[in-house]
Amino acid sequence: MVDIHRHNRDAWDAESRSGSSPWCQPVDESTIEKARNGNWEVILTPKRSVPPTWFDGVGGKRVLCLASGGGQQVPVLAAAGAKVTSFDISSEQLAKDELVATREGLDVELVQGDMTDLSHFEAGRFDLIFHPVSNVFCSDVRVVWRECHRVLAIGGRLLAGFTNPSYFLFDHDSLEAGEPLLVLNRLPYSEPADLPPTRLNQRITKPQALEFSHSLDDQIGGQIDAGFVIAGLYEDGWTDEASRLNPYMPIFIATLALKT
Repeated sequence: MVDIHRHNRDAWDAESRSGSSPWCQPVDESTIEKARNGNWEVILTPKRSVPPTWFDGVGGKRVLCLASGGGQQVPVLAAAGAKVTSFDISSEQLAKDELVATREGLDVELVQGDMTDLSHFEAGRFDLIFHPVSNVFCSDVRVVWRECHRVLAIGGRLLAGFTNPSYFLFDHDSLEAGEPLLVLNRLPYSEPADLPPTRLNQRITKPQALEFSHSLDDQIGGQIDAGFVIAGLYEDGWTDEASRLNPYMPIFIATLALKT
């Protein structure tokens, strides 16, 4: 039986150390300087910048960057004036947030943990949660939404990105090998449960983070059931190099949810 928490933590540590992922590249000094001067943008999904109106300002706000380590969004939001806490499963990703914060003289709180358990924080602790595409790595997304709702103050905002469920209909190992686009998987899809044993073992030994699909019922309906009001939504693509599905469908979705 795979310990998903431990495995995905180790996989992200390894990926961060390798420096091969675009999500593990700390921002440079000029990006921080621009953010200090009010010229900044961040992403919940790979390409499209979050609309500034979704933040309603960040100066002085208590912001939880949830599963958002890597030296990117965390230091930018801190430089823009937010009081930022970075909460991530990977110590290596947190170290990159710390690297930029130290280099730029930013005050950032770093806490290691799993996105499904925010018990480290008291109720109403934050004014805004910034949660880019990452719940693909947990099996139960509804508990994430419940935890987010608990730690947000009344009037707080949840900005979240997630993967379009339809993405998981396809066998992406076959796509990468250049084979035809065929629907092979039943949704919701779970790599620990649905991958053939040989390929699952390859992911475990690499290590490579294991992924789970989630229905829109759980992604959007789950936020509503947790007590949020959905106030904004957009779709985003990727690159043709990242996925052969990119020319055919929006691969990611972002939502703005309010705790009223």
